Amino acid sequence: MATNNDEAAKQIFSRCLLNCLHISLWRCYINFIRRINDKRGSEGLDETKKAFDFMLNYVGNDAASGPVWMEYINFLKSMPVVTPHEESHRMTTVRKVYQKAILVPTNHVEQLWKDYENFENSVSRTLAKGLLSEYQPKFNSAKAVYRERKKYIDDIDWNVLATPPTGSYKEEQQCMAWKRLLVFEKGNPQRIDATTANRRITFTYEQCLMYLYHHPDIWYDYAMWHVKNGSMDSASKIFQRALKAIHDSEVLKYAFAEMEESRGAIQTAKTVYESLLGENASETSLANIQFIRFLRRTEGTEAARKYFLDARKSPSCTYHLYVAYATMAFCVDKDAKVAQSVFEAGLKRFMHEPGYILEYTDFLCRLNDDRNVRALFERALSLLPPEESTEVWRRFAQFEQNYGDLSSMLKVEQRRKEALSRTSEDALSASENTLHDIVSRYSYMDLWPCSSKELDYLARQEWLAKNIVKKVEKPAMLNSGSMLDKGAAGFSASARLLPQSAKVVRPETSQMVIYDPRQMKEWEITVDSWAGPEFAATSSGYTKEVEATLKVLSPSMVSFIKNLPAIEGPSPDIDVVLSVLLQSTLPVAQSAGKAGGVSELSGVGKTGLNQNGSVHRPPRERRKDVERQGAQEEEDASAVQSRAAVPRDIFRLRQIQRSRGLGVGGAAVSQSGSSAFSFSGGGSAFSGDHSASTD
Repeated sequence: MATNNDEAAKQIFSRCLLNCLHISLWRCYINFIRRINDKRGSEGLDETKKAFDFMLNYVGNDAASGPVWMEYINFLKSMPVVTPHEESHRMTTVRKVYQKAILVPTNHVEQLWKDYENFENSVSRTLAKGLLSEYQPKFNSAKAVYRERKKYIDDIDWNVLATPPTGSYKEEQQCMAWKRLLVFEKGNPQRIDATTANRRITFTYEQCLMYLYHHPDIWYDYAMWHVKNGSMDSASKIFQRALKAIHDSEVLKYAFAEMEESRGAIQTAKTVYESLLGENASETSLANIQFIRFLRRTEGTEAARKYFLDARKSPSCTYHLYVAYATMAFCVDKDAKVAQSVFEAGLKRFMHEPGYILEYTDFLCRLNDDRNVRALFERALSLLPPEESTEVWRRFAQFEQNYGDLSSMLKVEQRRKEALSRTSEDALSASENTLHDIVSRYSYMDLWPCSSKELDYLARQEWLAKNIVKKVEKPAMLNSGSMLDKGAAGFSASARLLPQSAKVVRPETSQMVIYDPRQMKEWEITVDSWAGPEFAATSSGYTKEVEATLKVLSPSMVSFIKNLPAIEGPSPDIDVVLSVLLQSTLPVAQSAGKAGGVSELSGVGKTGLNQNGSVHRPPRERRKDVERQGAQEEEDASAVQSRAAVPRDIFRLRQIQRSRGLGVGGAAVSQSGSSAFSFSGGGSAFSGDHSASTD
């Protein structure tokens, strides 16, 4: 029973090992091989050694293969030897495995190097010195590459299953992580020889395909990498595997056929094209067109003509096949007669297709056959319904503008308006002549007979004319590309031309900043009640811009700023605030002097600025204390304001204080933190709160 299980396990491993280069599966395989060969003596040891070599040949470049290398080395060291020759052979084998292992950037490369040093020193210190000095730089390079390699490997999820692309975010991240790892490996960061580098890149691609098995771009990139390296046979095998994995990928089949044709494998390429001819209608037409081109390149014009004659009889044939073959006959074979015959044959079948009519007219224009161009336009417009003839009418009018006279141009334009007005809700406005028509007629490519501003105006007026009888409840933004053929510039000013009452003012979100309460620090700042422009002092917590601004402001502006409300949030856009203020009508105070005294001298509304420049109001208790002193300060406001300049000397300031009557009768002025002229915020601002004690 055990033998049967072992045979079944061997069959499973033989089917899945080469398709799954996962280190865990291969370690399971080597454990299985060691177990079944454990009691077979020397023959079993040889089989186990071959299994180790087989495994390391496939997964030895894995970043997680360090334990496998160490296990293999320990296995070699444990092999019994009898003669000195066998001992020498074993040492040579172990040395070679060590030297291979320390060149692979794995997770155990440092431990392998330490073991290798001990091994060489145990054999011969004299020989070890030369060998270690030779391999030390290689080991350092492998160690550095592993550190970089690990950054890319850590971004990959090794536990996902291979599924068809779904477009999910996680899937896209995995795809990009694998591509970054592939680019890293292709750069050969370790600067190893080309053969070893290519083996490592191949291993990375094979690992990638375990997870991105249904992604055609990975298969194509893998095949093109082989083509770039000159291995066309390997690229062909990759394409064959890709078509088995994604059998319905049309683009991979075209890429495969192109690669085979480029290396001269015409029959293989032809087989690929023939496999494309069994799809649905639109895909069959494309496959027929590409196959005709392939036949012309490889077998000649006659083979392409015969296939076209057979393909056009198919019920699923579309007008694209006629256009493609006629264009090929005209441009490649230089046979205008055959090309026109093909167009005429297709006209009987596809007269109802506007696209076919336009392609035929382009061909006739290249023949300078204006008479037949006009006849074709007239014939097609008589059969096409109005809702399908819009583009044909536009091309007809454009043809007359370029090649006709003025009368024919105006006639076609008028007929076009009348025909298209049947499909419009407002037939009257659609049939009227506007300045827009002049712009359309006298423009050429990207040259226009008016400025962008005029074009915006005309586009807006035309839109208003079309909606003049409608009750517009909400303003609509239109795209001018469908009316002017000048891209999106036509209606770029639609919002500006809306009536003022219809405008909706919205915040400028691009100027907003994220509110962070940790940045809102309390800065206690007060200004003396009579402080003039010389005393517009600020706290040391201010920015340089705020300090410079306050120094140049007038007293009234400083007062205005000090009375602004506190802002507990992001700072506003200054330009927007100023624009709003300039457009606003501010109320005029009844008494300029009194208003100025209250705002500049009183403590009511006294504010400071936060570190980011926003306004901050002092605490409620401080405002109440200041309000109680407001009456007394208002009496002295005019006297203080009348002074042209206030001295900066602190002793002179105290004399002014006493002249107001606060120091009469032996009044002693307190110099505490809340007293008059005390310095707050580190000595950069004067306090306006007076504290006095009398005997």
